[in-house]
Amino acid sequence: MLEINDRISIEDWEMTEQFIRASGPGGQNVNKVSSAVELRFEAERSPNLPPAVKTRLRKLAGRRWTKEGAVVLQVDETRSQARNREIARERLAELIRKALEKPKRRIPTRPTLGSKRRRLEGKKQRGEVKALRGKVDPGN
Repeated sequence: MLEINDRISIEDWEMTEQFIRASGPGGQNVNKVSSAVELRFEAERSPNLPPAVKTRLRKLAGRRWTKEGAVVLQVDETRSQARNREIARERLAELIRKALEKPKRRIPTRPTLGSKRRRLEGKKQRGEVKALRGKVDPGN
C-alpha cells in the first residue's frame, strides 16, 4: 500500500511493477541484471482517486499517461533494483500529491487608467522619434 496523504492511499493491486534491463553504462552488470523498474498505476480504474484528481493527474502525467488510463513511470537511476523501486513509488506519490492540489482560479483584472496613459504616452514618444527619421528635405 502506498500512502499519499491521510485520506488517500493506493492499494497494491492498482500498481504493477516490471523489472527490465537498464540502458547506459554499467559494464557486464547492465547486460545481466534487470535493475530498472517500470511502475504502472491504473489511475482511471482507481476507486481511491476522485474524478477531479484523475483529470489533473492526466494533465500532469503528460506522455506518461497511456490510452488505457494508466500512468507509467520508468526509473533506472541506480544499480539497485530495490532503490529504483522506491524512487518510482516516491515519484508516483509526488505526482498524485500535485494532482490533489486545486489550482487557484484566476480573477481577470483590468489595466489601471494610469498604466493606460503611460502606455499611450510611450507610444506617442516612439512615434515622434520614428517620424524624425524621415528623409531630409534639401530645400529647407
